[in-house]
Parts: sequence; C-alpha cells; structure tokens
Amino acid sequence: MDMNTPLDLGPDPSLLLVDDDEVFLKRLARALQNRGFSVETAGSVVAGKAIARARPPAYAVIDLRLEDGNGLDVVETLRTARQDARIVVLTGYGAIATAVAAVKIGATDYLSKPADANEVVRALLLQGDDPLPEPPENPMSADRVRWEHIQRVYEQCDRNVSETARRLSMHRRTLQRILAKRSPR
Repeated sequence: MDMNTPLDLGPDPSLLLVDDDEVFLKRLARALQNRGFSVETAGSVVAGKAIARARPPAYAVIDLRLEDGNGLDVVETLRTARQDARIVVLTGYGAIATAVAAVKIGATDYLSKPADANEVVRALLLQGDDPLPEPPENPMSADRVRWEHIQRVYEQCDRNVSETARRLSMHRRTLQRILAKRSPR
C-alpha cells in the first residue's frame, strides 16, 4: 500500500489529532491530510474531549501524556461517543502497561514516538484479520525489558512507589531513581 497517495478511508475520513507538541501536531496533521483524512486538531485533553463529544471522528490519534492530563481520558470519551472509531495512542514514554491500559479502554493500537505518518496510517487502517506487521529491526534491549516490567508493576500498583518497591523486592529510593529516568533504548 502506497502511503503517500490518498487512501480509501470509507465514507467518513474524519480524524481527531490530539497532541501538545505544536510542531509535531502540525506536521502530522499535514501528512494525514495529504493521505485523505479530514483532520481536526486539539492541543489538550479538554479540547480533545470537547471535539470527541461534539463531532466524534471515525479515526483518532491521541498523545498519551498531555500538559493538562492523560490522553486516555480522550480515548474513553471518544469510545463512548463513537463505538466504531479507530484510535491510535501515541507516547514518548513507551510502557507496555500503558499500552495494555490504552487497548483495554478502546484504543485500536499503540505507537511510541517518534512515529511517522506511515506508521500511524498503518496502525489506523490495520484490520483484525490483516497479517501482523514486520518485527522491529531493533528489538528491545534487556535493560528496556526490565524497565518495561518495572513500569507495568508500577501501573498495576496504581502508581504507588512504596507498594511497587515491595512487590519488586527493591529499595524505594532505587525505584524512585529508575522511575525518574527516561526509558532505556
């Protein structure tokens, strides 16, 4: 499928794009418009939820961490307003636990930033019976797998550092230092 030409998006090509990174938002919006989507943008949870309620789109690309809250709130609002919406969650903090949470509340797929327009379109249009995408060229390192596991337990403990440290048999301060760092590659 050639991603640089307009695609067959069905009768409703409406797409909501929610991200607080203005440069990324404009660049991705332009790229998706070039592929045939009718894009409406929002830079916050509040604006995204308002659009999702007023004009629920067929497609959505929503950043997970926004300045005024969590993008999963927008996903929930959109899923309530339109059951058939195809939703992709983007984040710069690619934690498996968060991906699971996003899919459980209705996201179609989950991508880590930086994701280009082609990856986003593939995720939006991938159907349940489509073949799986190719495996990544650079799979996660052992350090990254460890970090992902810690993030998952942290999410399962409702972001309680003391409880997470106890369950992982690690010192609370050590865990706090790990959580404060960006994810390893």
